[in-house]
Amino acid sequence: MGNSFRFTSRPFQGHVVERNVLCCAAAAICKVGLEGPTKHVAIVSRVWVQSQERLQMERAVRAERHARAARSSPPSPPIAPPNFDKVAEPDSRSAPTPSKLGEQKTGSAVGSRISRSSCSLRPHDWQMAQANEIEPPGSPAFARGPRLKRSGLTVPKQSNQVWTVDFKGWFRTQDGCRVEPLTVRDLFSRYLLGVCLLPDQSWRPVRRIFMRLFARYGYPEIIRMDNGGPFGSSGPAGPSRLSAWWAALGVRSEFTAPGHPEQNGAHEQMHRVYKAETTRPASSHARAQQRRSNRWVSIYNNIRPHEALGQRPPAEFYRPKRLSRPRKVLLRYSPGLMSRQVRSNGQIKWRGRKRFVGEAFVGYPVGLMVVGEDKWEVRFAGLLIGELRESDRGGMRPARHWRRS
Repeated sequence: MGNSFRFTSRPFQGHVVERNVLCCAAAAICKVGLEGPTKHVAIVSRVWVQSQERLQMERAVRAERHARAARSSPPSPPIAPPNFDKVAEPDSRSAPTPSKLGEQKTGSAVGSRISRSSCSLRPHDWQMAQANEIEPPGSPAFARGPRLKRSGLTVPKQSNQVWTVDFKGWFRTQDGCRVEPLTVRDLFSRYLLGVCLLPDQSWRPVRRIFMRLFARYGYPEIIRMDNGGPFGSSGPAGPSRLSAWWAALGVRSEFTAPGHPEQNGAHEQMHRVYKAETTRPASSHARAQQRRSNRWVSIYNNIRPHEALGQRPPAEFYRPKRLSRPRKVLLRYSPGLMSRQVRSNGQIKWRGRKRFVGEAFVGYPVGLMVVGEDKWEVRFAGLLIGELRESDRGGMRPARHWRRS
């Protein structure tokens, strides 16, 4: 078979010959035996012609099938082109002038203000949405949910009122092991509650660490963090699985504004000190680095003076909270709210249909309150996370925070 392949391909050098054609020709040659190149060429030519005829027949059948389908299906509605006349009027107080932006930047700035609602959806999007029994983008089910205004940051007046938490940037120990330092600190006294080295930023190990911190120092009123994982998410109202667990325990989450790390500046300054004094160079392995971090925490709390504390160490200001029994996750809502349990897929059963609420609230009950004829507010532990409407076929309209520059 191998000799037949090499021999029969010679007359067709420079031409594209399909593999199945060569296989058929080689099989035919093997049946008649090796009787000379003339007969081999004749066999290959006959197989080639047969393959081309079969290919043309398949193309004709396929074209007829497409034509029959086009005649039976209704014509698709025309796609409306974007209306470039609907351009928002630029604000003279905030919009930059063309002389500052230049011709190219001015065009992009004006193009970004074109109304998105002026562009129609493609028929394919509507067909796919109806086939999956969901509302297509631009429909009422995808309308905006309630808007939340960010509250101001709390100024602590005593210990254990506000904790701050963050992940310092990862680094590697000398053996190549990657570590993610999780740092927790009391904001009022600057007392460092712990530095724990984790292999990643998944929320379950962080939850176990906070269970130990709650058992040792008690429960704070507020935990301040940024919007990144595992503390925040892009889901309704911003909580993640971790911050939803805090809310179920009665601890309020306080998020800084996106892109404003200075709102947690004292914590970031502590990270710079930790990096300079414990990671240059790093220890030989992760366990040695953890022991080194624990020694640094003891010096930071008991010996190192702080300018914000009048050059006194944080241990002189921190007052541990009286320890109590571990709190149980028990959410109860007032009689005016209807309670629904969030299933493992993030859905609730409401009015005979399953509505998606959010994966952050899996395993917890949410409260539903009537606020209109066709509108219900969805709340979780006192936090407004969205609204449900009977006219929507999709999930909950998620609540979002107003963006601040």
